[in-house]
Amino acid sequence: MKRILVIALSVVLAVSAFAACSNDSTSIYVISREDGSGTRSAFTELLGIVDENENDATVGSAEKVTSTSTVITTVAGNKLAIGYISLGSLSDSVKAVSVDGVAPSVENVKNGTYKIARPFNICYKEDTLSELASDFVKFILSKEGQNVINENGYIMVSENAESYTASGLTGKITLAGSTSVSPVMDKLADAYKTLNANVEIEIQQSGSGAGIESATEGACDIGMSSRELKDTELATLKSVKIADDGIAVIVNKENTVSNLTSEQIKNIYLGKLTDWSEISE
Repeated sequence: MKRILVIALSVVLAVSAFAACSNDSTSIYVISREDGSGTRSAFTELLGIVDENENDATVGSAEKVTSTSTVITTVAGNKLAIGYISLGSLSDSVKAVSVDGVAPSVENVKNGTYKIARPFNICYKEDTLSELASDFVKFILSKEGQNVINENGYIMVSENAESYTASGLTGKITLAGSTSVSPVMDKLADAYKTLNANVEIEIQQSGSGAGIESATEGACDIGMSSRELKDTELATLKSVKIADDGIAVIVNKENTVSNLTSEQIKNIYLGKLTDWSEISE
């Protein structure tokens, strides 16, 4: 039964994608992250996709998806789609457009010319953090941990960090939160376990908001967030920035558009710009 439901859902999605691309339509198919996503929060704030009360005003017709990988898959399968993802998760199955004439790259995020960028944070209850989890945080911020971040297309927060010495600790660490932070956290976990063989690290992808909530409730050791924590969240948790990351705006590889202005992106996500034929580079 479960297999039948999965197949049926795949058929529905395929039909929807076909309908969106048929009849020579050039209507923009807007892909957004779900409510509570740190990537969505940063994206809407940085581009001003908000109402008069500064609340998220993403157009209601946007398809909301719950992970970075789903954004990529959806845009790759729909020639009319537009979405946004972590720069570090960019793959060659989609095309990242320049924004205001600036290409999304680590170098351009570093030099400040590419403006759509945000922090990667971890958060935890400082007074109850286990010795093992504390040691993992130490590794992330060490020379070795920051090199892992740099090698995977993200921007290190410290180029002069101290070296890490294996602790020999054992046990389990649980992390939960941002699907944008998760890929680099997987790499960090693998590198840490190479140095500390008897450690298990579980990483749950649940979105920034859910990860922060899990850390607050003690359901995980460390939360992962791709947005800054709110004052109310900081009353309970300590937040530590582990990296910086750009947000890439992506389109289907068949799309001829290679540059969008910030204003065009804003208006697409506000629902004011609805057709690719209205866009001239």
